[in-house]
Amino acid sequence: MGLDLLIRQGDVVDVGQRSILPGADVGIRAGRIAEIGSDVDPHRADHVIEAAGKLVTPGLIDLHTHAFPGGGYYGLDPATVAWRSGVTTWVDAGSAGAYTLGALRELMEARPVRYRALLNISAIGLAGESYESRVLENCAVEPAIACAESNMDILVGIKARIDANTVGPNGIEPLRRARQVSDATGLPLMVHIGAGPPTLADIQPLLRSGDVLTHCATAVADGVLDASGAASELVHDLYERGVVFDVGHGVGGFSFPVMEAMLTAGLPPHTISSDLHAVSVRRVAFDLPTVLTKFLALGMDVVDVIAAATSTPATWLSSTAGDLSSPGTLDVGAAADIAIFDRQPGPVVVSDAYGQTRTAPERLVNTHTILGGLELTAPSDEHRESAIPTLDDLATPGTYPAPNTPTRQTT
Repeated sequence: MGLDLLIRQGDVVDVGQRSILPGADVGIRAGRIAEIGSDVDPHRADHVIEAAGKLVTPGLIDLHTHAFPGGGYYGLDPATVAWRSGVTTWVDAGSAGAYTLGALRELMEARPVRYRALLNISAIGLAGESYESRVLENCAVEPAIACAESNMDILVGIKARIDANTVGPNGIEPLRRARQVSDATGLPLMVHIGAGPPTLADIQPLLRSGDVLTHCATAVADGVLDASGAASELVHDLYERGVVFDVGHGVGGFSFPVMEAMLTAGLPPHTISSDLHAVSVRRVAFDLPTVLTKFLALGMDVVDVIAAATSTPATWLSSTAGDLSSPGTLDVGAAADIAIFDRQPGPVVVSDAYGQTRTAPERLVNTHTILGGLELTAPSDEHRESAIPTLDDLATPGTYPAPNTPTRQTT
């Protein structure tokens, strides 16, 4: 039987077995993976991508983004980035609240990516840079429950940003209200931590197994490290009780020394996400493959790094999103969401959000992003986001890619 697409002779990542199948072929038919093998006859396929020497992975799942273009300070259009990032499933982490989710929903239906969202406990969402939970009337429980119950097909959780700027004198109360919405709807919490108060000690009692602690390696949240610089007892407790540790890199959410302390303690992140938004896409984070490269600099195995951006977030999403048709695997029968990467040899110097640098042995650069068997291509809109980081950009926090940085060529 014929194939619509054949990805030929790539190094295929089997996240289930935590292994790489060298020089394997992936055949796609009718939007699904039809076969994986070796020496598949290329004449059977309508289109062939030669992938020798490249890494072939499930489509990436970015569990923390702000993909609400025109919907506030951080809004980024995923269609402008997805084609060159390998990300096929985007999760908007609370850009919209009860008053604005309808607008985000309309955008979700018009974008060529798989898309889910978390509902911000503040009804105004991220209209501004911060402060959305300083007015408690914005954090009303009943409107949030009603909105969530009407949109369970697109929602995967409830988001609360809990830091001093966001909550002001309201302290932990917005999180208590988010907990009420979570309990009433069955949707898990994602809690952003940052400079307090509140502290991690204040947040800890309100988190349960399956909830997500994002910015887990931030350098500014009190309580992540103890006085000796090791992962704190609070962190150990949350990890052991089943709270999901999510990276959420962004422009201020990731520290190499903090993550190194967590890795030393045997607490690797469960999910690696970018916190990509209109600011971080142009500095420090850039895209999810750049963030993944930083974990190679920390000594993590490439297969484990890929799993933290594919199969693990897929498992979390399946608890609420049902059949997302993007299982984070390359199993036969699965949706053909696939990413292909060049493994550019290092050394590659990369930076965290605080100016600390480390050196990676290689850099992952996306060459093809395939959604449901179809390759995503660059938007034709002249206003499309085209910033792709150079190596100098990766190592220099706060800088922007040069205007003449080349964009990826599509085939």
